[in-house]
Amino acid sequence: MAAAVETMYDVAAWFMDHALNDNEYLQPMKMHRLLFLSQSYFAIAYHGRKLAPGVFVADDMGPIEPHVFRAFEQGRPSFYLNTNLPAHIETFLESIWRRFGSYSADKLSDITKKTPAYQKAIKMGRRTEIEFKIMVASFSKHKEAPSIDKVLKPRVLRSQTGRPVQVKSWAPGLRKVAEATPLPSQKKAKK
Repeated sequence: MAAAVETMYDVAAWFMDHALNDNEYLQPMKMHRLLFLSQSYFAIAYHGRKLAPGVFVADDMGPIEPHVFRAFEQGRPSFYLNTNLPAHIETFLESIWRRFGSYSADKLSDITKKTPAYQKAIKMGRRTEIEFKIMVASFSKHKEAPSIDKVLKPRVLRSQTGRPVQVKSWAPGLRKVAEATPLPSQKKAKK
């Protein structure tokens, strides 16, 4: 199955740009945890499909994507990064950012280091690859991990009358795209 985004670099750059738009510095370790969570939750939401091609390894500090680690080691790389992602990918990443973006790097490390996938890999030694299937199972079956419905829930605010309303960014012409690619959890709710 093809990944939804061309490279993990693009996802990392998206998180960096999003943090910058929120006037926040995105620590490298926090970025790696967000990448790990994104890859895992995307697979849960889209029936095992990868968000981006990438491999995560167990490090003492938590899971990292070694290629992104090396490329972003001295800051944002100078090669081309595509941060214009498809609308449903941006919506997904917005949900990850909304759920986990306010957490500190240490808090995200605690969450990711407690997963069975990380635990299994670190027992085998540093730089051991974290198996993708176990990553997905760690977040879909682990009791301490937030459920997919809590991570991808729509943003809800109150109208002037106090009625709860879902908030979506205005994007003319994208309604058909959003309807064409609903999340699997949305499909189940309609049945």
